[in-house]
Amino acid sequence: MSDADNLMMTVAVLGGTGKEGSGLAVRWALKGYRVLIGSRDIVKAQEKCVELNSALDGDYLVGMDNYSAAAEADIVVLSVPYNAQKSTLEGVRSQLNGKVLVDLTVPLAPPDVRTVFVPEGKSAALESQAVLGDSVRVVAAFQNVSAERLKDPNAPIDCDVLVCGDDAKAKAEVIRLVEAAGMRGLDAGPLANAVAVEAMTPVLLYINKAYKVKGSGIRITGIESEL
Repeated sequence: MSDADNLMMTVAVLGGTGKEGSGLAVRWALKGYRVLIGSRDIVKAQEKCVELNSALDGDYLVGMDNYSAAAEADIVVLSVPYNAQKSTLEGVRSQLNGKVLVDLTVPLAPPDVRTVFVPEGKSAALESQAVLGDSVRVVAAFQNVSAERLKDPNAPIDCDVLVCGDDAKAKAEVIRLVEAAGMRGLDAGPLANAVAVEAMTPVLLYINKAYKVKGSGIRITGIESEL
């Protein structure tokens, strides 16, 4: 898919005012996607877009409330803390019918964020699917990418993105988003496998602290790739 093709695709990043969501939003916008930043507070979303557009010297991003952003999007990306996941999805559920939801959520149990926490539904992505039902194709991705690495849209990111989902076409669409953001996306199997991918994030947070780094990531060896 070329940058020209991307112009036909609208991506909404719910919770896009945060570090990871805004980092991905900028990278996609620079690759030609129409990107909407959603927030519970429309003023907050608009102010974030003014800040980012100013840094990019252009009108790349549009701020909206979550509901409106989800309504206009072809693909919706959820980038909120675990404790806001369910309420955010319930607020936009009627606008997600027939769409792909890319779930970045990692279940964490503060203050012990460096220890794996397995939620009641086994994974955040599986819980999203349970909330939304079968009419929405949930794909889990980007959980192991450091927001620290995303903040510079021109910086390379030495990290693979494991993509889990039960719909092959939806996974392929998300892998294209991964590549547009400058990373290698790998099909990591069904949505049930998201439990393992999500659990890697607390491990990486522990490694960051133990080795005094800010953005450790993962690489899958043995697979040839240009990225």
